Amino acid sequence: MSHSIDQSRRRTLKFLAGAPMLPLATGVAGASSFMLAGCVGGSSSSSSAKFESVSFTSMAAPTLSNAAEMATTSVKSSMVVNYSNGTSKTYALGYQPFFVTGDLVSDGKGGQIRAGGYFDINGAPILDANGDQFFSDCPDGSSLLKLNNASVAGVSGNTVFAVVQFEYTSRNAAGDSMYGKLPSPIAVLTLSQDPKTGHLSLVKYHNVDTSAAKGLWITCGASLSPWNTHLSSEEYEPDATLASNAQLEAFSTNLFGDAATAKPYDYGHMPEVTVNPDGTGTIKKHYCMGRISHELVQVMPDERTVLMGDDATSGGLFMFIADTARDLSAGTLYVAKWTQVSGVGPGAGDISWIRLGHATSAEIKALVDGGIKSSDIMDVKTSDPSDASYTKIWFNGKNQWVKLVPGMEKAAAFLETHRYAGLMGGSMAFTKMEGTTVNVKDKIAYSAMSYIYKTMTDGKNDIHVQGPVAGAVYEHVLAGGQKDSGGAAINSEWVSTHMSAPAGVTGEDLATADALGNLANANKIANPDNIKYAEKMRTLFIGEDSGNHVNNFLWAYNVDTKTLSRVLSCPAGAECTGLHAVDEINGWTYIMSNFQHAGDWESPLHDVVKDTLDPLVKANYKNRFGAAVGYITGMPELD
Repeated sequence: MSHSIDQSRRRTLKFLAGAPMLPLATGVAGASSFMLAGCVGGSSSSSSAKFESVSFTSMAAPTLSNAAEMATTSVKSSMVVNYSNGTSKTYALGYQPFFVTGDLVSDGKGGQIRAGGYFDINGAPILDANGDQFFSDCPDGSSLLKLNNASVAGVSGNTVFAVVQFEYTSRNAAGDSMYGKLPSPIAVLTLSQDPKTGHLSLVKYHNVDTSAAKGLWITCGASLSPWNTHLSSEEYEPDATLASNAQLEAFSTNLFGDAATAKPYDYGHMPEVTVNPDGTGTIKKHYCMGRISHELVQVMPDERTVLMGDDATSGGLFMFIADTARDLSAGTLYVAKWTQVSGVGPGAGDISWIRLGHATSAEIKALVDGGIKSSDIMDVKTSDPSDASYTKIWFNGKNQWVKLVPGMEKAAAFLETHRYAGLMGGSMAFTKMEGTTVNVKDKIAYSAMSYIYKTMTDGKNDIHVQGPVAGAVYEHVLAGGQKDSGGAAINSEWVSTHMSAPAGVTGEDLATADALGNLANANKIANPDNIKYAEKMRTLFIGEDSGNHVNNFLWAYNVDTKTLSRVLSCPAGAECTGLHAVDEINGWTYIMSNFQHAGDWESPLHDVVKDTLDPLVKANYKNRFGAAVGYITGMPELD
């Protein structure tokens, strides 16, 4: 459940879902991702009736009476479309994969490439001890987009692109953990979209060359920018104060062929991928958005303001405001201050903002490339130095004492962001704040707090709420006219001013595990991770990364009716990730999501089911080394 840094298990369920979807295909064993495909602009049974709203029927959680469902992606929900004349129509949903990681797929050049495969800095496959190429069992962040000038051979319908990143691989053939020891691959998929049905099929898989970014470090959640680029992530940045780091050294050896080449400050930044018309992609890193555990950031409608969670224990809520719309290469970084107004349950707090600094990506990258070290920026102690010139902060769930080197404020803000934010008075006590999304019409953002425990509940911080451990989705009230802690105006109309968690998207801990082993109520969310709001459907989709549900689920929460519906169940031991909602591509709407590491058994959570499900999961997913990328089918046209 944890690696060297406290974190919940990662399981990805990749869910590409398209707008209204057509009646669908049956689930496919071995598939781990999907899309909802549907059309915006269709018609109902009455030509005069117009689309009014949608809802989802809730499928039952699978049980051991049908073990096969627990060991694969199971979709037994439906989408109900309501029309202005009072009629409605129900569409059964289903699932179709593009591939299972490790499959050989077309490279678009007459050859084949291994899906989710790892490559070194020179583009050569990274091989395991048996001489086989490593491939990931953890597909994660995804984007779906189109380009007006796309030109890829082999596409018979409309050309659509998906960007898919692979967070890590769980283990090698010997069973040893490989977490963070391989450079994360990222791929552009060229898809052929059937203009009549919205069906998507894979034509070309392109592995993006990440050498210009010095490789990628643990890419987790992602989002599509308003200007059609893929905003990636680098999670759990290497601690630059450590004398040695075996994880980073293994990463460097696999990427560069040398244990010392990769440096801590090279990683923990914001990568941005641009898709090219020929189905290739290029990447650059932004060094000015804070070196934190970025995950599924949200760019606001002004195309300048970026609200960023921080998937860490004793992490923060951050905001970046770019100098220029559609350009993240320069801007101002802020950290939130929580002033608690309720401690009941998940609690509630008013949010104010502390300015950490302004920088360009180029100037921070220059510091990194120049070999700056942590000792050049600040002195860090792990025990109390009994010296008033040091400030006690929280870092990775523990106290540290820090003292800034005079004149190094900018370097600290953008390279030692966690420590500097604590030093400046930010509320660095959130535990595992993951995906963030926005409801534009209501001017509300949502952030998933995967676990509410430890520094949020121990009474030692300005955040001191009750829980639950099963987490919650918080709402942010967004507004303009705000000032930072120094009294300067914040140049944005999309600033978080208040956080609270609606009851409908709050988990419920169980005092005693249920008969299946669930430690949280299976009919409520548990440990939300990826979240994405669909404007047209008025629906918040929530994917779980739970150590409290035997199977993780994908949920749909209607923000108007407050109805929560279970849409999909992942294989047991797998995590839902990669969630992405697209309102319209060539008339069709899609929702994307993945799952990771099926059969990642935990005790006592999986004690009841492990013996029964383990052989089934292994049969479905390449002895637990594979995970699928694909989409949910069955949604109708919305008009």
